[in-house]
Amino acid sequence: MEKDNNKIAEQLAQLFSDDRVKEDFHEYIQSLKSLMSCYQCALMEVETKFKVLDERFSLDHERNPISMIKTRIKSPESIREKLIRKNIPIDSDSISKLDDIAGVRVICSFVDDIYMLADCLLKQDDIKLISKKDYIKNPKENGYRSLHLIVETPVFLESGKRYMRVEVQLRTIAMEFWANLEHRLRYKKNLSEEINLLTQQELLICANQSAELDERMQKIRNLIES
Repeated sequence: MEKDNNKIAEQLAQLFSDDRVKEDFHEYIQSLKSLMSCYQCALMEVETKFKVLDERFSLDHERNPISMIKTRIKSPESIREKLIRKNIPIDSDSISKLDDIAGVRVICSFVDDIYMLADCLLKQDDIKLISKKDYIKNPKENGYRSLHLIVETPVFLESGKRYMRVEVQLRTIAMEFWANLEHRLRYKKNLSEEINLLTQQELLICANQSAELDERMQKIRNLIES
């Protein structure tokens, strides 16, 4: 994990050095390593919170609401591209202004588990909600569904406390399946206008079918538990 953070920091330094790096190169790399380490610590904090919620829920309900948890740190190339796209100065201070450098994806079994876990997370006194986008109740035009939260959590360092932002995505197994395949099918594909339109239509149908499957599975579970 430390090696990964160091690698990301060094790659960032290399990418940014051609633009506006004014600091001493060694000091600049060290500051980036420290920043990436803080993001990694924030990921661990949020991931642990979800694991605790999952464990405690299983005691009372004899099932786990979480199927899987994934974490990631945004790649150096993606960070640089986003700063350029937003017309933000390319330097180390700008990185900490982005909300999605650190990401946690929580894959749930049922839709109501998503809202239950989100509520439990946001009730914790060391978690601050920055923004919320509900693409489950209000899906994107292409059919994408997920609950997105930007939260702030404290990371306790040897020099004191630092607040870090983490993007949290909560979705069902069906939503994750659709999103992964949609990305693989369309990512950087130079499709003709006709094929692109047909692809969009078919993917939207699949997204709606996935949502219907989630709804039916929720009804079955409710029937059994009642």
